[in-house]
Amino acid sequence: MKKHTRFASCLAGGVLAASVLGAAQATGASNAVVPVTATTQSTPATGTTPTFSQRDDRYRLRESDVFDISFELTPEYNQTGVTVQPDGYITLRTIGDIKVAGLTEPELVETLHQAYSKILHDPIISVVLRDFQRPYFVADGQLGHPGKYELRGDVTLTEAVAMAGGFLESSKHSQVVLYRRVNAQWTSAKLYNLKEMESKHDLSEDPLLHPGDMLFVPKNRFSKVRPFLPTTGVGVSTYAQPFNY
Repeated sequence: MKKHTRFASCLAGGVLAASVLGAAQATGASNAVVPVTATTQSTPATGTTPTFSQRDDRYRLRESDVFDISFELTPEYNQTGVTVQPDGYITLRTIGDIKVAGLTEPELVETLHQAYSKILHDPIISVVLRDFQRPYFVADGQLGHPGKYELRGDVTLTEAVAMAGGFLESSKHSQVVLYRRVNAQWTSAKLYNLKEMESKHDLSEDPLLHPGDMLFVPKNRFSKVRPFLPTTGVGVSTYAQPFNY
């Protein structure tokens, strides 16, 4: 009996997911929040829904980041070119190894203050980042030059597409997906109809990218069936007219 109940529950969940996806595709634009992991997790029995906290915009130290440490009152402790090692640690003069990966700059200063307070009285410490990972976005799918791009200033979705080489003939302009990290476990996904924006010359809904965003341009319907169309010696027969890109 338990096996039948479990099967029915899974079947109902699959039907609900398919219904939501179908509705999103029918409207042409949607917001969705999807788990990073490949498996779908069920909602707890209490009926509570996941709560997404606001992302911290402060930069967090990563492997290979380089910074300088300055002591206002005791400059003999100054260190330049301190590098975050692959394991997330740095080596400090007279202190030893301290893990700093994942810390923001204020958190790093506080960590250093606590460490050096063992040998100095209320040290005044400042940190200057010298080399760190610049903000970036990733462009993938049917684009001229998919890849990872540095995010300099304000860049919109249409500008990001242009930076990545523009659309290909196989691109589906009407369903460009923008993925954005919500937290460590969840990512949001939203569809944008760039074809409509361009045809109406209206970019009022063209979103600004955030660091770490990924845009994906899928294939259009014609490009999927094109390999199966009859040929006329050279090129492909022009059966593309009825298809909606």
